[in-house]
This record gives sequence, structure tokens and C-alpha cells, in this order.
Amino acid sequence: MHIQYDVFAQDCPEGEKCAPWADNAGTSWNATKCVPVTGDGQPGDPCVAPEGPVGGLDDCAKGALCWDVAEENQGACIAMCSGTADVPICTDESTSCAMVNEGVLNICIPDCDPLAQDCLSNGLCIPFEDTFICVLEAQAVGLFEHCAFVNGCQQGLLCSEPSWAAECHPEAEGCCLPMCDLDDPEVVCPGVGQSCVSIYAPEMVPPKYANVGVCRIRE
Repeated sequence: MHIQYDVFAQDCPEGEKCAPWADNAGTSWNATKCVPVTGDGQPGDPCVAPEGPVGGLDDCAKGALCWDVAEENQGACIAMCSGTADVPICTDESTSCAMVNEGVLNICIPDCDPLAQDCLSNGLCIPFEDTFICVLEAQAVGLFEHCAFVNGCQQGLLCSEPSWAAECHPEAEGCCLPMCDLDDPEVVCPGVGQSCVSIYAPEMVPPKYANVGVCRIRE
């Protein structure tokens, strides 16, 4: 993979913007290219990506791209991160910079409440560094089922260690377990021998998510 243009620097010629796209006719962003700026859509505005979600072309302004593209190639503009890969910046403090696909895609994803699962368009609220962000669902599966990716479980479930539930296959890459509220004295976990435990190590708990736990067997 070779990135020709910088999604942070936006170093394309005048009238163009640097956009992530799939240069192998695939379904995932794996490169960047310069595309014409054909609109002025701001983050949150509706948008159209005429070549599909990974085609690169859309009618969002420079520094934004069309996200969550679905039927009729319609989606909503989302801000791309500014700054640099080492020091990414999102001007909206309610968002966090997510850099994925080896840095090809950099977007300011809205923070969310994992217990309320308050993402739009049935998105998943999953952990990312010291916060939670909304991401698109990836063929999500249910309770105690095998998962391979952090966004591979249905809403309210977390792709976790299989050893945390007797019901999980011990050789699975991951297993979908429910998140739970540590402040709820009546929380009941579904697995044998499970209890609600913080998803963070004691010295790394973000205050905003101090009540977020996962149902697991304690070590």
C-alpha cells in the first residue's frame, strides 16, 4: 500500500481534497487520492458519495468525508482529523480522532455512552483508547458467540477474552459478553460465575466511564 497524499496535510492541488478510497475494487479504504471538491457539506450535513462509500468522491467540504453511506449512496459528512498522525486534532471536543486502516482513514468519531448505546444509524459504541466511539457494525454476532474484531458484537456486547465466560469456546479469538453498569446494585450477569467488573485496569479508569463494566468471571 502506498499513500500518495496526506489526509492530515490535505496537500492536494487547489480545488481538490485528499480522500481515502479502495484502489483494489474492495470494500475497505486502503489508499488515498486527490478528488475534486464538489460541495461544501459540513460535519453533520447530508451528503452523497456517487461512487459508493469507498470511492473517495463526495460532496462534503475539504477536510470532511461522506460517512455511514447506505442506500442511494447517501450518508452524512464527518470531519477528518487535522494536525498530524502523531498529534491528531478534532476541533469538536465531543469527538475523538480514530486512525484506522494503517492511517489511510482518519475521522473525528462522536464519543458515546456504551451503556445507553446512543449512536445514530444503529452504530456500535465501542472502546477506543480512553473513550468510547461510534463505529459501523461489522456482521455483529450475539451473546457468547465468537468474535474477531472490536466491532464484531451486537449493541451492548463487547468482544472479550473467551476465558471470561464458561459458555464461550476456549479456543475462540474473542467472545461477545455484555457490558454492565457498576453503579447498578441489581445488575445480573448471564454467565455462570460472572460478575460486573470494570473494563479498565484500576490505575487507568477514565472518570467519564468509571461505571462501565463487563460481565466476566473474575481471575
